[in-house]
Amino acid sequence: MVVGVLTVNVAGEPLTLLPEKAAYLAGRQLLLIADAHFGKALSFRRLGVPVPQGSTAENLATLDALVSRHDIRHIVFLGDLLHSAHAQSAATQAAVALWREAHRDLNLTLVRGNHDDHAGDPRAALNIEVVDEPLRLGPWALCHHPNAQPDGYVLCGHLHPCVRLHGRARERLRLPCFWFGDRVGVLPAFGGFTGMHPIDAQPQDRVYALTGDGVVQVPP
Repeated sequence: MVVGVLTVNVAGEPLTLLPEKAAYLAGRQLLLIADAHFGKALSFRRLGVPVPQGSTAENLATLDALVSRHDIRHIVFLGDLLHSAHAQSAATQAAVALWREAHRDLNLTLVRGNHDDHAGDPRAALNIEVVDEPLRLGPWALCHHPNAQPDGYVLCGHLHPCVRLHGRARERLRLPCFWFGDRVGVLPAFGGFTGMHPIDAQPQDRVYALTGDGVVQVPP
């Protein structure tokens, strides 16, 4: 048992929610990542916004840890792998290429998102299969955008969802979350330098907040 994870039933199959803002399908040896936004910090610096360096390296280190901790043969990126055309820079590409070389046996698939349309597809040397949404897999439709599909439960990203928790003395805490509705489930943004947007969950929805080292269900 891995401490901090939570396995839930989605569309009739177990889906393990990870505190690293990813989801794991153990029976398929598959990891789902939404909104990595590699190169986002660099893109902001190119625009003159003073932001810290190292976000891509930190994200890749997290991926390293997930691959070493779980039995993973395939990673599907649910859109927005690269943040913008600036992410095609030599520094970002070198970091991603080095990570890819260390994990050459992994199958990688990118379901194109809106940022991928502007950034362009990953370079061919990375050996990443690139497809348009939806990508059908068992009972799921793997997408970037949270739009219901006629066939399959949607697992997607795009929204960078978070939940507001209210504490004492009017304290408010925003935590990234997984959000599962009747036909669409939204993963939190994996990238460490991404914004968050509060969700508008319905009473029947399931919401799971990420506390840093764990995953807990919270009222919608």
